[in-house]
Amino acid sequence: MKGVVLAGGLGTRLLPLTKVTNKHLLPVYDRPMIYYPIQALVNAGVEEIMLVTGGNNAGDFLKLLGNGKEFGLKHLNYTYQEGEGGIADALRLAEHFADGESICVVLGDNIIQGDIAKAADCFRRQPKGAKILLKEVKIRSGLACRFWKANVSSR
Repeated sequence: MKGVVLAGGLGTRLLPLTKVTNKHLLPVYDRPMIYYPIQALVNAGVEEIMLVTGGNNAGDFLKLLGNGKEFGLKHLNYTYQEGEGGIADALRLAEHFADGESICVVLGDNIIQGDIAKAADCFRRQPKGAKILLKEVKIRSGLACRFWKANVSSR
C-alpha cells in the first residue's frame, strides 16, 4: 500500500501566518504540521508516499522533507496541484503514483492520535472497497457550535 498526503489549500483561516508559508509547514509543538501525517503513514508500514501540494510555497516541502529518508521512506514523491481543485482533483493527480495499488490518503493538516497500523493492515486484507477512519470530537467552543448549527439548518 502506498500513501498520499494532501497538503494543498490556501490556509485562509490562519491568516496572517499563511501569507508567508503553507499552513502544513507551520509548527505544531516541536515539528512542522506535515510531519504528523507522514509519520502516521510510516508507522502503518507505508514506505512510498506522494505529497500533493500547490501554491507559492510548494518548493518549501522539498527543502524540508527532501527524499523522505529522514522518515525511513523508500522515496517521497511530489506533485503540484494548480488552482483550487479540491480533494478529488488532488487524488486524480496521485492516480499514476498509485498504479493500481491500494492507497492510504491522509489530509496534511490532520494530527492523528494513536496508531493507524491496525486499520491499515485490515485495509490491506480487504479484497476491494475503502476504509474511512473517523474520530469523534466534542465541540467545546460556543462559536463552533453556532457555526455547526447554522450549517446543518441551512441544508
